[in-house]
Amino acid sequence: MRRNDRELDVMMDNFARVLHAAEVRLTPQRLEIYRRTAATTDHPDIDAIHREVRRTLPYVSLDTIYRALALFAKLGLISAIRPPGCHVRFDANLAPHHHFICTRCGAAIDFEDPGLDRLPVSGAAAALGRVESRHVELHGACASCAAGAPAPRPRAVRAQTPRLARSPRSIGTRSHRPYIKTKRRD
Repeated sequence: MRRNDRELDVMMDNFARVLHAAEVRLTPQRLEIYRRTAATTDHPDIDAIHREVRRTLPYVSLDTIYRALALFAKLGLISAIRPPGCHVRFDANLAPHHHFICTRCGAAIDFEDPGLDRLPVSGAAAALGRVESRHVELHGACASCAAGAPAPRPRAVRAQTPRLARSPRSIGTRSHRPYIKTKRRD
């Protein structure tokens, strides 16, 4: 489902402010990657984002998409959802919400529940550190699948997590290997 223009404009303004505050250049590629990720509530995966971005920027590489999404996640502009058996999906909705993950078709559906937002923090969780937010992920059959709709075949899982979990030093490098400074020999 597509976001309305007003909501997307607010998200794009916030995106520009966050990049400016972080002193990160606002390039056409980053702008389009974020716009295509934020334009939908369907939690697109990396391939869907790449296909959408290539409609306006046909020569953008998959590596550029990976690096931009890693940067956006580091800056708190998006979050990653990892439904079992599916590609990593991306969510640009920064408002407090939870997810219902369909175990048959892999759909990730946003929902709000103030009761879940106010869950008490257990002693075991408090002992780990200060809890700053809560995110509940429910798994089951979505309404369409529960009604008997045939489940689509799950997509193949690709090893995306290591690329997204790179150190901040490696963001902005031109390869998948971490950036290591070396002394130049003359």
